[in-house]
Amino acid sequence: MSRKCPVTGKGPLTGNKRSHSLRASRRSWGVNLQTFKVEIDGKVQPVKMSTRAYRTLTKSQRNAG
Repeated sequence: MSRKCPVTGKGPLTGNKRSHSLRASRRSWGVNLQTFKVEIDGKVQPVKMSTRAYRTLTKSQRNAG
C-alpha cells in the first residue's frame, strides 16, 4: 500500500537534510496516515487517510449540523 492519502491525494515530499555544516543529503517527509472509522453509505468502515483530511471532514460535519 502506498503512503498516499486517498482523500486528498497527498504523497511523500522530498527535500534536503542539512547538517550543522550545511552539507545537503536527500530525505523525505511522509504523510501522517492514520486509520479512522468513517461512515460510508450507512456503514462504518476503517479508512486510512491523512490527519489533515480527517480534521477537515470532521470540521465540515460539525459546522453543518
